[in-house]
Parts: sequence; C-alpha cells; structure tokens
Amino acid sequence: MDTANSHQNWLKEMEEQSRAKQRSFIGGISEKLRRPMVTEPPRHPYRGSPDFWNAYEWNGQERIDKFTENFMSVGGHVERFATMDDARRFIADKAKEMSARYVIRQNQPELEAMNLEADLPDAQISVWNTDEEQHWKARSAEADIGVVIVDHAAAYTSSMVVLSSKDKGRSVSLLPTVLMAIIPVDRLKTRLGEVMVHFDEGGRESLPAGIHFISGPSRSSDIENDLTIGVHGPGVVYALIVG
Repeated sequence: MDTANSHQNWLKEMEEQSRAKQRSFIGGISEKLRRPMVTEPPRHPYRGSPDFWNAYEWNGQERIDKFTENFMSVGGHVERFATMDDARRFIADKAKEMSARYVIRQNQPELEAMNLEADLPDAQISVWNTDEEQHWKARSAEADIGVVIVDHAAAYTSSMVVLSSKDKGRSVSLLPTVLMAIIPVDRLKTRLGEVMVHFDEGGRESLPAGIHFISGPSRSSDIENDLTIGVHGPGVVYALIVG
C-alpha cells in the first residue's frame, strides 16, 4: 500500500514539474511576441457545420466546373461524357494508347453493361472477386488500369468517394498504375458534408467495409518536400463525369 501511494505521489510530482516547464516555455514565447499567454480555451460557437455553410450550394454546371478546376490543379484529369458508351470508348482508347495488357474493374452491373471486353480483345480484363481461387490483390497490383464507379463526389474539395464491399475491392482503386473513376453526374454534390451525412444517418451497423476519399493522383513528399507522384497509389487518375 505504501509503495502504491509513493508511486502515485511521484507521478503527481512529475506532472506538476512538466506543467511548470510547459508554462515557462509558453510564457517565454508570449513574452518575446509581446502578447499575453492564453489561459482560457477558445470558444466554439458552432457544433458541426454552421448554418450558412450547410446552405452553401452550386448548381449542376458550377459543380462540374469547380470539381474540374480543383481536381486538375492537383494533377488529376477530368473528362465529361454524355453517356456510359462515350466513357467506355474513352477508356478503351486510352488502354490501346498505353498498350495496356491487364485491366481490372469492380463487379458492378453498370460496368458489366459497358462490355469493355468487346473493345479490348487483346487485354486481360479481370472482374473483382469473381473467382475464389484468384489472388485479387495481386491481380490489382499488376493491372495497368483499374475501373471503378464512384459512389459519391464533392466539387468543393474535388473528392471522389469509393466504398468497399465484397464486389468492390479497394485494391481496384489503390493498386493499378492508372485509375479510371466514373462519376455519375447526379452523385456530384457541392460539399463533402452532403456525402458524410449519409453515413451518419445510416448508423454504425450500416457502415461499409471501407470509405475511400480520392482527390487526385497519389502524391508524397519527404522531409525536404521533394514531391513524388504514384508512390502510394495510382500516379494517373481520370475522373470521368457521365450523364
């Protein structure tokens, strides 16, 4: 019992010494800046997003224009198509231009209906999780192109949101060299909050296996700020806005 009390007293003394050093350090900075040291926590007048931000809205063309501007500013590519057939032809043309040998796509009806196989007879097109014997992460890693349908998108941050499930492996958007992400235009919102509210309303039990935010090609910087593209994901990302 005495040992426990002694240990608690020692911890209390160490904490007091640490706080005294902290006050001395911050006080020295305040003195040099000739500003009083802040002792009260800052006020937080809003809980969550303020009303004016929740009411902020762009029309359909503004959302497309702002998403395009923001996405391209970080090195991404944006194409606009009227139909999925137009998007299919674009993907097929790019695959031929790249001499792509391996393509992987999510297992979704919209992508099945595109029938990329007809336009790319010389490429091996794999469909996520359709063969239990297949090592799907390896198939994604060797793929020249990954094709996904975006679940949500936000123009203000140029973010595409891709959800994971047994038919929609995250590796399809994370591991190929080039990502083709199809955005149905009705899924493009103004603010990211319009997307996040769906997950809040659904509750914990309905959350998907993964929620992935893609705002351009993979970008990494070391401690000297040397920028490298494509280290932790696709180095080339196309956002195909369709509809």
